[in-house]
Amino acid sequence: MSRATLLTGIGELVTLDPEHAGPLGIVADAALLEVDGRVVWTGPASAAPRDVDEVVDAGGAAVIPGFVDSHTHLVFGGDRSAEFEARMAGRPYSAGGIRSTVAATRAASEGELRSRLARFVAELEAQGTTTFEIKSGYGLTVEDEERLLRLAGEVTDETTFLGAHVVPPEYAEDPQAYVELVTGPMLDACAPHARWIDVFCESGAFTVEQSRRILAAGASRGLGVRLHASQLGPGDGVALAVELDAASVDHCTYLTDADVAALAGSSTVATLLPGVEFSTRQPYPDARRLIEAGVRVALASDCNPGSSFTSSMPFCIAVAVREMGMTVAEALRAATLGGAEALRRTDVGHLRPGARADYVVLDAPSHVHLAYRPGVPLVARTHRARP
Repeated sequence: MSRATLLTGIGELVTLDPEHAGPLGIVADAALLEVDGRVVWTGPASAAPRDVDEVVDAGGAAVIPGFVDSHTHLVFGGDRSAEFEARMAGRPYSAGGIRSTVAATRAASEGELRSRLARFVAELEAQGTTTFEIKSGYGLTVEDEERLLRLAGEVTDETTFLGAHVVPPEYAEDPQAYVELVTGPMLDACAPHARWIDVFCESGAFTVEQSRRILAAGASRGLGVRLHASQLGPGDGVALAVELDAASVDHCTYLTDADVAALAGSSTVATLLPGVEFSTRQPYPDARRLIEAGVRVALASDCNPGSSFTSSMPFCIAVAVREMGMTVAEALRAATLGGAEALRRTDVGHLRPGARADYVVLDAPSHVHLAYRPGVPLVARTHRARP
């Protein structure tokens, strides 16, 4: 039997519905009708349907769509706080630190990994995230990569095979043999547990040629394409992402004019990860440049133990506004609808009729407080629909 719930008393409702006012589709003094986990109506509370099973009063608070975090690495063992401390003392960041997490993850039991993952998922939800992607990439053996994806699949449908994170130590003298493993037995084991395939296309990780081969192999198995690129310096990774119609190219710290133009003419989302630059002291990506060129932009946490150990999308919004040239409205859109676009999802990241009724009640009168009050726990309640 259908069940209708009316959320009313909303001081400011951000819908991202073009039927409502402004770039965020804001409705003041609003209400939202949910039926069986889906949004069926939004509008002024005075015009809300009255024939419902339950009425919930938001008490004048702001309500926004649940955050969509389209880039995380949540299944891992170990700790790299000493590495972070060293970076803050002046040591530069490089891709090689991933190998220490690989060793700890291989040594961790499945129970330990599952328990830690559950804690991270609880963190995400407490901070307003209702949809999230999880990558593998800290196992780098056939058995361990399959294990990480299987565990990730217990908590999200958005799972990404990242066997090509770095070349593990046992293949340091023969990286091409590792590419053979990734595109052969490892892909065979992991593809049934993954929706996406990703590669760290960067100096110290995988070349453009290796990345193209790995991504093509994944695509031939029905996996969608994602790519890490241009984090440590300019390169050809963005061009490769556009060539392969990747859903998202992530980091985008160092972009050429040609990269920006290619992204603007494509369906590939540029996913920016401000927690990385905060944690590594690298330059922040220029979101303003991308937005003005017409590139679709997402924000994500890149929650991982090495370069961005934060699970807070509100933190990412605040940093993007302060350091990357985004308005609060642009940052909120990038953290919700932008993340949904990076996952090629149309059912999340907004509160239009037909969307999943995933929303966040803020302990604030306006979405602007997400950047205005950085570091303050403003998420009063996260509602994650379970149809």
